[in-house]
Amino acid sequence: MTDDKRTDGVVPVPVTPAGSTSGAPAEFPPASPAGRGMFGNQGTGDVSGFGGLVRPRPQLVDSPRPFGGYFDEVYDALEEAYPAFGEAIENVVVDRGELTLHIRPERIAEVCQVMRDDAGLRFELLSSLSGVDYLGADERRLHVVYQLTSMTYRRLVRLEVAVSAEEPHLPSVTSVYPTADWQEREAYDMFGVVFDGHPALTRILMPDDWEGHPQRKDYPLGGVPVEYKGAEIPPPDKRRSYQ
Repeated sequence: MTDDKRTDGVVPVPVTPAGSTSGAPAEFPPASPAGRGMFGNQGTGDVSGFGGLVRPRPQLVDSPRPFGGYFDEVYDALEEAYPAFGEAIENVVVDRGELTLHIRPERIAEVCQVMRDDAGLRFELLSSLSGVDYLGADERRLHVVYQLTSMTYRRLVRLEVAVSAEEPHLPSVTSVYPTADWQEREAYDMFGVVFDGHPALTRILMPDDWEGHPQRKDYPLGGVPVEYKGAEIPPPDKRRSYQ
């Protein structure tokens, strides 16, 4: 109610929204098998329609062979060309029409070298390198995903590696794929993954003296208020607690 005149003579006073908490930026997302609501939102009285969403977390399970399509050819070619194949590959997952090879962190640069140079593979381009934070779902919560493209054979393959937040080190692949240069810098800046051997591993989006890594899920929301058409929207850390 916006009018402060009521027939019962009671003057309304501001009320703290249901579900809001103090110190929201310091809260960690719940470690549960499923994410509930938008951004894991719980108990806020959200009426957007997103509050009832339940997203189960998929389990990392090896896909059985045959994988289908060209995936078996890629797998066999890598196994033949790379002597340390058995030590380097942690899991092989085929999901949503995509092949993902989960690689041991210390082997990622070697695997990329073979994927690029072997005549049966020829993945000449690293088209994308990105970070993911699986806080509460994986002890090695920081994952780095490499999207490789073979222009010779018109094929796509994902490589994925996982490191802990305490030891977030990976070999740089810039000597194999020059396109990794700025992308590794962004993953370092946003997620704190350290790429050993990178020629100039400095921040690329945040100021050099910035503290922390903004896309980690336990990073404080922070922010500044925004004015729009006469209304002021408070910064995220002054709103409800979005975990």
